[in-house]
Amino acid sequence: MRWADLTGKRVAVWGFGREGRAALDALARRLPGQAVDVYVGTDEADAARAAYPHARVIAAAPDGDALSGYDIVIKSPGISAYKPELLEAQARGTRFTSGTALWFAGHAGARSVAVTGTKGKSTTSALLAHLARSLGVRTALVGNIGMPLLELDEGEADLWVIELSSFQTGEALGVDLGVVTSLYEEHLDWHGSRERYVDDKLKLIAASSRVLVNAMQPVLLARAAEHPGLNTFGDEAGWHVADGWIRSGAEDVIRADRVAAPGLHNALNACAALAALELMGLDARAASPALATFVPLPHRLQPLGERHGLRWINESISTTPLASLAALESVHDEHVALIVGGHDRGLDWTVFVDAMCGHAPDAIICQGKNGPRIADALEAAGVANVYRASDLAAAVGAARNALQGGGAVVLSPGAPSFDQFRDYADRGRRFAEMAGFEAGAASIQGLGIL
Repeated sequence: MRWADLTGKRVAVWGFGREGRAALDALARRLPGQAVDVYVGTDEADAARAAYPHARVIAAAPDGDALSGYDIVIKSPGISAYKPELLEAQARGTRFTSGTALWFAGHAGARSVAVTGTKGKSTTSALLAHLARSLGVRTALVGNIGMPLLELDEGEADLWVIELSSFQTGEALGVDLGVVTSLYEEHLDWHGSRERYVDDKLKLIAASSRVLVNAMQPVLLARAAEHPGLNTFGDEAGWHVADGWIRSGAEDVIRADRVAAPGLHNALNACAALAALELMGLDARAASPALATFVPLPHRLQPLGERHGLRWINESISTTPLASLAALESVHDEHVALIVGGHDRGLDWTVFVDAMCGHAPDAIICQGKNGPRIADALEAAGVANVYRASDLAAAVGAARNALQGGGAVVLSPGAPSFDQFRDYADRGRRFAEMAGFEAGAASIQGLGIL
């Protein structure tokens, strides 16, 4: 669907987050005078009316009948494509699109790399943009990482690095290179099932001329096997990590500990970025020294500093149990307290529990909505030093008490933040404050076109 398809139609924008506002702004630029309704939360209505006087603001969630009254609805990514009211309206003839879909339809000639994955997609995207810029390539860093595509609707770049969530992968079109960093269970509340999540996530493969996937994940590799433009990273033939080095085939290119973002998983993210850079015709070896000057993204193994003999690490971005395990493996302090738990999406914690049976930190503090479920599973498996806390503030206090002799406190919840906070960034900032640090604005550097 292109912007011209909206001309003279009954149009609504569903959602008033950053994506929704970007859609309203682009609509005003592209089709001045086009009538539009916008559905917002009751606490957003006054701001919406002030910012968009040309729009009819409706402070309510639309039902199937309301949605059926439109020809086209531009929805925000967080609104599930499987909501009953959406499916009802769709069956009655309403067409649904998004800012992502409209951008791709209007930029068919853009040189693009789209990156998705359960984990690693933001860091890989930011690394790729940083490396390309180190070679003098005018590069856009945009998408789910923190800047909607429509905010750069009229921007020009030599390379577009676009992070896509599983909510957006089905909206991509004509991608030069699709990158899939990893594939685990997540977002079951939006997709409805693990199978549908996997199917939706991997729609990026069909939308891409060439694909780059993590060869260390057999299921992912099998799903991409029939793509004629298949490439891999993480295996010995391509970019991979071995013996403390990032290698291209048998060649040692740069030491893994030169990557500014800590942890083996970030060294693998660097491999994905280097491989993507090479596939786009750029000199990955020449760019590799820039890995040392990359600024790690906030809330991703972010070292906050030391207070009262304790080192505090913010991994608030962690929303799966496997991400909590990866964070724990990246921390090498003698004594560690790990804080897990948050909004309960029904994910299976068995792999995490099994790993803790083999080697557990000094304390595992289970908090939030799914905290009791995690604690029950750990205790049933015989894991020692399991603590229960009602919320994050109580968990921080429990971590202090558990590590009186010093060590590292790691927030890696393995669960979303919505039981207590607005989003993962809000949770990370609050954690920093609770630990005794200034939260700061903690924003991602390098967004936009540079």
